[in-house]
Amino acid sequence: MIPLKKLLITSCLILGLALPGLAQITVSGTVTDAETQEVLPGVNVTVNGMSTRGTSTDLDGTYSLEVPSAQDTLTFSFVGYIKQEIPLNGRSTINIELSPDIQQLQDVVVIGYGTQEKDDNTGSVTAVSAEDFNEGAITSPEELFQGKAAGVTVTSNDGAPGSGATIRIRGGSSLSADNAPLYVVDGIPLDGGNVSGMRNPLNTINPNDIESISILKDASATAIYGSRASNGVVLITTKRGEAGQNFEISYTGKASYHTQSNEIDVLSADEFSNTIQTQFGQTGAQYLGDNNTDWQEQIYSNSFSQDHNLSFSGAYNSLPYRVSIGFSGNSGLLKTSDMDRFTGSIAVNPTFFDDALKVDLNLKGMQVKNRFANQGAIGSALTFDPTQPVTVDGNPYGDYFTWTKNNSPIELAPANPLALLEQTNNASTVYRSIGNIKLDYALPFVENLNAVVKAGYDYSTVEDGKNNIKANAAFAYQGPNGANGQRIDYSQKKENELLDFYLNYKKELESIDSKVDLTAGYSWEHHYEEGATYATNYNTSDTLAVSQDTDYKTEHYIVSFFGRANYTFKDKYLLTATLRQDGTSRFSEDNRWGLFPSAALAWKIHEESFLEDIEAINQLKLRLGYGITGQQRINRGNYPYLPKYTLSEPTAQYQFGDQFIKTFRPEGYNANLKWEETTTYNIGLDYGLFDDRVFGSIEAYYRKTNDLLNFVPVPAGTNFTNRILSNIGSMEVKGAEFNVTGRVISTEDTYWEVGFNASRNLDEITQLTNVNSEDYKGVAVGGIAGGVGNTIQIHSVGHPRSSFYVYEQVYDENGNPLEGVYADRNGDGIINTDDKYRYESPSPDVTLGLSSRIEYKNWDASFSARANIGNYVYNNVASTNTMYSSMLNSDGYLSNALTDIKDIQFNNAQFHSDHYIENASFLRMDNVSVGYSLDGIFDQIQSMRVSATVQNAFVITNYSGLDPEVFNGIDSNIYPRPRTFILGLSLNF
Repeated sequence: MIPLKKLLITSCLILGLALPGLAQITVSGTVTDAETQEVLPGVNVTVNGMSTRGTSTDLDGTYSLEVPSAQDTLTFSFVGYIKQEIPLNGRSTINIELSPDIQQLQDVVVIGYGTQEKDDNTGSVTAVSAEDFNEGAITSPEELFQGKAAGVTVTSNDGAPGSGATIRIRGGSSLSADNAPLYVVDGIPLDGGNVSGMRNPLNTINPNDIESISILKDASATAIYGSRASNGVVLITTKRGEAGQNFEISYTGKASYHTQSNEIDVLSADEFSNTIQTQFGQTGAQYLGDNNTDWQEQIYSNSFSQDHNLSFSGAYNSLPYRVSIGFSGNSGLLKTSDMDRFTGSIAVNPTFFDDALKVDLNLKGMQVKNRFANQGAIGSALTFDPTQPVTVDGNPYGDYFTWTKNNSPIELAPANPLALLEQTNNASTVYRSIGNIKLDYALPFVENLNAVVKAGYDYSTVEDGKNNIKANAAFAYQGPNGANGQRIDYSQKKENELLDFYLNYKKELESIDSKVDLTAGYSWEHHYEEGATYATNYNTSDTLAVSQDTDYKTEHYIVSFFGRANYTFKDKYLLTATLRQDGTSRFSEDNRWGLFPSAALAWKIHEESFLEDIEAINQLKLRLGYGITGQQRINRGNYPYLPKYTLSEPTAQYQFGDQFIKTFRPEGYNANLKWEETTTYNIGLDYGLFDDRVFGSIEAYYRKTNDLLNFVPVPAGTNFTNRILSNIGSMEVKGAEFNVTGRVISTEDTYWEVGFNASRNLDEITQLTNVNSEDYKGVAVGGIAGGVGNTIQIHSVGHPRSSFYVYEQVYDENGNPLEGVYADRNGDGIINTDDKYRYESPSPDVTLGLSSRIEYKNWDASFSARANIGNYVYNNVASTNTMYSSMLNSDGYLSNALTDIKDIQFNNAQFHSDHYIENASFLRMDNVSVGYSLDGIFDQIQSMRVSATVQNAFVITNYSGLDPEVFNGIDSNIYPRPRTFILGLSLNF
């Protein structure tokens, strides 16, 4: 972009205001591409501040426009090119060259330890820029690219304010270890662990500050991060100022209204009364009330949220900068759930010594105030008797209706849903700061050699963490003189520090028509955490029988050496080789170090002579990749290989005479734990057709994880546990991806772009024990409500992970399930656990994403939709609430049931019936948005955009539960995702 002089602009504006009577003049010229020198037809040419006064270049790239004054400024804009503002200064002929907008065209993608031209990339990388981000009430970065990248699933955990999401890149690679990707923010790898008192650690990063997100998917792209990259890498780059940029102020604001999109169908008060009297007669009818209470209506309410962001950017004496502040206030559908977030960021990126030294400094600070609702109210609202009132005056339990026996609350009875919410105060305040400085120096004594030093930190502190339950709460009652209520105080501090040093050498070898790009370096990371929790009764009396006073300190280190070589021959044949050696303190010295290599080849077929006459193809690149990555985030603390002892609780003391002595309990450990290693093969074809009017990629991959971390049985009495984490097993994942973007229309007034992606992912466990045995069923996982130790899923050899493990239900002639009647699958005449079978899995067979954006003059509209096909869900809500035996308890209370009980007619629970496994395929319209933009409407406002968005607009599914999108496949009273209506305003000053 041509630099603009502040003094010149000011002078032009003053002169334009002082001489309003100047006669109109005609300005003409030609617009060309700065790189190819070809003329550009269809370029928009407008008078600054007058969006209705403009024209466009013709087929020869020429234009002619009448302007009010010879001191006006013209704006030249074209899709894919950097917009330019040119003062006339009395000239009547303006010929300009437009430079391609690298970020808009995504010609440069962010990769590990640097950037790379997209055309030279050999790995599987998907880049999503700010222009393509999802719109709506966005509180966390992962929501920005949901549905935008093939092979990347983003599943929000629930509908709570600021709730997190589970991200899987190509399905993940582990069973017991972490399957989340590595997040890197401005070059700083985040710890990946949870922050106490936070629904989602990522929502401390303001989405409005994010410029682009790159997703590294295959091993050739991720191996530069070695031990943490088996599940992919998400690189987040935040916004910053640009050299020569004028001072700008930008404001964005959103007001959101959240409504409940769905609810569970339970028996109404009349239906409940009739059912109780029919099934139990007077025995049950004696407990009925005479009210008509909709308990779901009592705990949910429509809510409002707001989001405001203000940024200042520009360049002061060649010092580019950007400063931003933001506030987001979010109220949830479930009463008493809230989140308020305050953020601030500073980015400066000056250069010194004739651009030999480049400095990049980023500082981010956040404060997040959370109020967590007691989500037990969700399940209680389904089961609480609808004939009972919400409150009873004079009730000793805060006036909330309570099931009692002998003047005391019945411990097993459902708790009053509203009491669960209003008598619980679970809140926290979290502070977090992320910062880094990067020094990139072109060494004067070796041409083309740069030395890069990067230091960064990620600190978080949890203050005032508490989870209190009032002393008069019936659901925390232990008797007239007992330790009633609850008071929990907790705190946490996390300090993660990083130091990187690497050398980068780039050279064009003209004699052999080649280019080399070499990187080698060292990385050091320190992760420290400490915290404390103290629990007692609400009044903190000394009579508390059981208390908890726990504090801890823990840390781990990662030390790495890495190198990467990129070689290009004749700008057609590309080679990338990467090697990283990581050492982690989480394993013993014998297993501490891991070596992770990768290699990739790419062939720009479109550069070959046999395609040079085919004008329709402007890009065709074949990629082949191979690599090994590791896994050391094993979710078992920082010392899994060391013997440990845990101090016993007060209730587990031994009596010696008159004294009670606390004991130390030995924990299970495995001194031989080591890395999981994942080997990945990838083949991809990138294509661009018709001058990139249509572009995308096709990919296929195969991935195998060895030394799989798995819990295996050990002999009784060994290591003081019945199962221990060991490196036993292997798993295979294979799949294919397709994505395409089409610029359907690109004219002077209209621009329409459509994007579509699809992926198919299959996983299979190939080994779980040292010696395969048909008698070994597998590892039971997937705990469900309804009984202690109940599980519904299993990891088994020859099947997908977390397959449902159930009995085959038998139905009557009307299609209704027969209680306790299951198929004898092994034909031995006995129905027992040997008749269970592995039936489907929660992972979808196919995921789809569709998005579109259309612009017409000042109007724009967009939508983003996703679909899952073949994902199955266990409806745990139905399995625990569709049986008559639970409706009347012998202690003297009633429980409601789902309306499905009219058809199912079960007397007792049938938790392991495949009747409750449902196909939960769905199509979700994530957001629909429309906006209108204006330029120069006021003297101080350069541009303005107003918008309206519907988020979570609709879901199409056959699933009978509340929501078909359940990551782990077990639906147990999920916090409903709201339908949100949003009004937005953006101003640029």
